[in-house]
Amino acid sequence: MSEPANSPAHARFSPFPSRPALSPGCSGVQNACGNGKERSARWGACAVSSAGGRGGEMAAARTLWRQAVRWFCRLKSSVSFLTRPDRPNLAYHKLKGKNPGVVFLPGLNSNMNGHKAIALEEFCKSLGHAYVRFDYTGCGSSDGILKECTIGKWRKDVLSVLDELTEGPQILVGSSLGGWLMLHAAIARPEKVAALVGVAVAADYVITTFNQLPVEVKKEVEEKGEWKLPTKHNKEGFYCLTYDFIKEAENHRLLASPIPITCPVRLIHGMKDEDVPWHISMQVADRVLSKDVDIILRKAGQHRMKEKDDTKLLVYTVDDLIDKLSHSV
Repeated sequence: MSEPANSPAHARFSPFPSRPALSPGCSGVQNACGNGKERSARWGACAVSSAGGRGGEMAAARTLWRQAVRWFCRLKSSVSFLTRPDRPNLAYHKLKGKNPGVVFLPGLNSNMNGHKAIALEEFCKSLGHAYVRFDYTGCGSSDGILKECTIGKWRKDVLSVLDELTEGPQILVGSSLGGWLMLHAAIARPEKVAALVGVAVAADYVITTFNQLPVEVKKEVEEKGEWKLPTKHNKEGFYCLTYDFIKEAENHRLLASPIPITCPVRLIHGMKDEDVPWHISMQVADRVLSKDVDIILRKAGQHRMKEKDDTKLLVYTVDDLIDKLSHSV
């Protein structure tokens, strides 16, 4: 169905566009663990050792441990740090290449080593385009204390990365909370941000969810100074947010008024998302001033959008924007 001429956004359900298959490196998993044959050989060796009883099990465990240590050392050795005199140092990984570049913004309590970040890096590497992934203050390998962080501080992190680590037009890819931050970055650096791709954009979501709590629960959070936001994505079953974090986040609300963003915007959301409702992406599409907005709904998609087809869709979406921006120059 074609988009009405006066509609601010075009929503479509995916089955996503038919494209050639991704190269093996785009899976992200293979980037860390080697190719399929190598993995099969390693696990095959472990299986043979395990057949030998207790001694074989210990040998297999030692083999896996050595592999994990080697992988971790390779991962750490590739990390660089953006030093800032008045702010904690930020860990990042950067590929030099053509513009438009791509910058990945992770979600709450996440880091730059997730499957989406790695898959996009492999894709940009294959095309020869610039790419940056990084950790917010207090997260991953970056300096700082997580409990002292705020939306405002992480917003400054994103702007530091844009200002210091990138040149020319950039496509920002924001996952969950990273999608909220990418909108702020586009407002603050319109000359630098050429396009946006949001995955389960969590704009204002922390504030909205907190404000929906019963009055007595909100009062209890204020008295205790912390809020346990339920989640299925860690063993504790919740993210611990300080009351100060929630109150500071109020300063960064976006959905109550028009959002002054005019660049192309692509919003991908899973309809089975139990963390951030897909209606948030609809609200973002309605609020941004840009007329070049697509909403892509995955009927079976979860919040983290980590299935193979989800990753392909993300890569194809970025590819389309790179092609669009490259031909508009």
